[in-house]
Amino acid sequence: MIGRADKSHAGDVSKSDFEELFESRLKELQEGDIIKGKIVQITQDSVMIDIGYKSEGHVPLREFLDKDGNPTVKVGDDVTVLIERREDEYGNISLSKAKADQFKVWDKVIESCEKGSAIEGTVSQRIKGGFYVDIEGITAFLPGSQVDLKPVRNPDKLIGQKFAFRVLKYNRRKNNVIVSRRVILEEEREVMRAQTLGTIEEGAVVDGIVKNVTDYGAFIDLGGIDGLVHLTDLSWGKVTHPSQVLKIGDTVKVMILKFNKEENKISLGLKQTMEDPWIKVMEKYPSGTRTTGTVVNITDYGAFVELEPGLEGLVHISEMSWTKLKHPSQKVKAGDQAEVLVLDVDAANKRISLGMKQIEANPWEEAERRYPKGTRIKGQVKNITDFGVFIGIEEGIDGLVHVSDLSWKKVKHPSEIFKKGQEVEALVLNIDSANKRFSLSTKLLEKNPWEGVEDRYKPGMTIEGRVTSVAEFGAFVELEEGLEGLVHVSELSRGKKRGADISEGDIVEVEVLNVDPEDNKIGLSIREVKKRANGQDAQ
Repeated sequence: MIGRADKSHAGDVSKSDFEELFESRLKELQEGDIIKGKIVQITQDSVMIDIGYKSEGHVPLREFLDKDGNPTVKVGDDVTVLIERREDEYGNISLSKAKADQFKVWDKVIESCEKGSAIEGTVSQRIKGGFYVDIEGITAFLPGSQVDLKPVRNPDKLIGQKFAFRVLKYNRRKNNVIVSRRVILEEEREVMRAQTLGTIEEGAVVDGIVKNVTDYGAFIDLGGIDGLVHLTDLSWGKVTHPSQVLKIGDTVKVMILKFNKEENKISLGLKQTMEDPWIKVMEKYPSGTRTTGTVVNITDYGAFVELEPGLEGLVHISEMSWTKLKHPSQKVKAGDQAEVLVLDVDAANKRISLGMKQIEANPWEEAERRYPKGTRIKGQVKNITDFGVFIGIEEGIDGLVHVSDLSWKKVKHPSEIFKKGQEVEALVLNIDSANKRFSLSTKLLEKNPWEGVEDRYKPGMTIEGRVTSVAEFGAFVELEEGLEGLVHVSELSRGKKRGADISEGDIVEVEVLNVDPEDNKIGLSIREVKKRANGQDAQ
């Protein structure tokens, strides 16, 4: 009895010790504690975790699902969870993995703020005044002024990018966190600056990144410190603006020209890292060299062609085409590849004269062969001037019909005969290819009224004609198409003023005084006709 009693008593003691053990364990577990456990079962809506207590804890399955809805854990996995609620009326313990993770993140946030350590986050959203940053589930605010060392040109490109941040302020109770990326960049820049300053020496060639471009030069980031490449040190060739050579973000090699340690000012050179092309220009581009270059600039007087980096030559407008150009843009535009001939090199003054027309056949020499004297040609009237008419022969070549070669008859102005755009036929008189002159005649295609004139008009003949013009020295009378004679003022009818009784257009009777076929002149008289008529009347 006693033994059984004793045994029974001993069993009671064991059970009591076991319950006390769990009671003490339960007392240790407080709501809000973070503990480790092992997954023992996964159901449709929860995950059961053994935390070393008489009953398992439960975590909603959704806390273990990935973005596709698949579980990220399996039975036997160790996990860290937070006790949300101790035993309920059914003996269940409510746990949360998400809150446990968040507590861990908050530890990192606090450490970043207190120790000045970096913490990673992803820029998630752009808002007024800055951005939201996701730090493992905690949303932090990144002010716009704390994003970078300089203003961000395209803020939307930051969305989705991961960076290192420093926590400036936090309020766990209000769930507020303010972070900065700029602080970390400034610290990195200072470290780089110290390293760069320790290694910089004049004459050294270093790598840098173009940080800014101004009218007078470009600023290069050498690693925590900036140097300036002045406009004159960008290229051996002519540069009017740094943007012709560099753009922001370019990686370049530059030479340290001057380093002022007191003011930390650094003068850099880009062209000094390359050989001066003008040193060997005479050897590489002697006169007569045919080469290709890029048109880099166009002016009113010509076009500049880059033969190689830093080496430019000028094609004067007069050397661009065999035909006349009003402006170089009629021939080329910036960016064009142009074949040129080196005409002259002045290395001392860094000047190269180039020609384009010399690459092409001279159309004037071709015209001289194609249109020998006496050739009949057809063309449109391009222009009418006081001294003649220009006729288009072919592209870029016009021929001139001088006013004296327009017609056998007297012409006051070319517009009396031709109109702009009119197609005409002419005879080639002469081509001067050296001076680019093309002489034509239209009157030679007509019958010459002066031919055989001495047979048709004899001195003493009386004929009728039309007065074509009246001048101080006399009047011109047309005897037939293209044939005019002159009635000198002394041969006009007598009166208070000789010739006062005739005017242009009048039909008059004249007497032929003389005929000069060599000089194309006929002398006429009205006075003799009237004198004879008056004598007959008297009889």
